[in-house]
Amino acid sequence: QVQLGESGGGLVQPGGSLRLSCAASGRIFSIDDMGWHRQAPGKERELVATITSGGSTNYVDSVKGRFTISRDNAKRTVYLQMNSLKPEDTAVYYCNARLRVLSGYNGNYWGKGTLVTVSS
Repeated sequence: QVQLGESGGGLVQPGGSLRLSCAASGRIFSIDDMGWHRQAPGKERELVATITSGGSTNYVDSVKGRFTISRDNAKRTVYLQMNSLKPEDTAVYYCNARLRVLSGYNGNYWGKGTLVTVSS
């Protein structure tokens, strides 16, 4: 099965750090853009960060200077390093990737989400 597996979420104090990981597995031909979205309680899902296959990145304004997205193509993994976390960062974080697979659907794939809670 082609899928995205997320890890790294949890409970952290304000000002702390977390690193989220998302690995693609299965019979995949190539991976194009990858990114992270989040959905806070009572809020719409929003784009947090993206990274292209060539390494070009983009961030939502609220996380610029605090979050860093990166990828390891050999490991088929995208990371989100989150520093100086704030309570408003509390959300379910979803990994997203555009995949070209050897057999099946070519397009956007989503992880199941991992909860990040920033609280004292």
